[in-house]
Amino acid sequence: MVMAALSSFRVLVVPGLYNSSPQHWQSRWQRLYPSFERVEQARWDAPVLEVWSEHLRQQLQKSAQPTLAIAHSFGCLTTVHGALNQVPNLAGALLVAPADPDKFDVSAAVSGRLPVPAIVVGSLNDPWMESRRARHWAKVWGAEYIDAGALGHINAESNLGDWLYGQSLLQRLVTLSAEHVQGNDVRDTVRSTASR
Repeated sequence: MVMAALSSFRVLVVPGLYNSSPQHWQSRWQRLYPSFERVEQARWDAPVLEVWSEHLRQQLQKSAQPTLAIAHSFGCLTTVHGALNQVPNLAGALLVAPADPDKFDVSAAVSGRLPVPAIVVGSLNDPWMESRRARHWAKVWGAEYIDAGALGHINAESNLGDWLYGQSLLQRLVTLSAEHVQGNDVRDTVRSTASR
């Protein structure tokens, strides 16, 4: 079901600090859907926003296909920073358990409304971002906020398996992003026709 709906999108997995272990839902999703690609970082232990964001940009430039980012923790901040700095071909973002920008002194760099549809998934007991802060940042980013309950940092320690609920949220993002891309195509056609 999900793969069929995703067929018109490229999908990039954007892990956070220390990468995602084999039992992390991001890694499990990559095994379920082999076409998903991972954004690799040279230093997984050194979260430098501009450096990580540049790696995301480089990955996005490899294909003109509309792309969805599936991000976790600092990977969410990476994705937001990239989107606010006009990385190419990004069509939507699933931002799961974002790290609090204040903890990394990058709040100014990730403040702004995202130009693409986004869903922020927060947890009631996430040590990296209190749920009220996650709601605040979702509002800043113009993203839909989903309260996932008490799931910790929504990582391997949360024992989510293939995280079926997360896959349903990805399905929702596919729908939102398809509408966004189609709307942009229509606007581009209108502008092109008007300029003739």
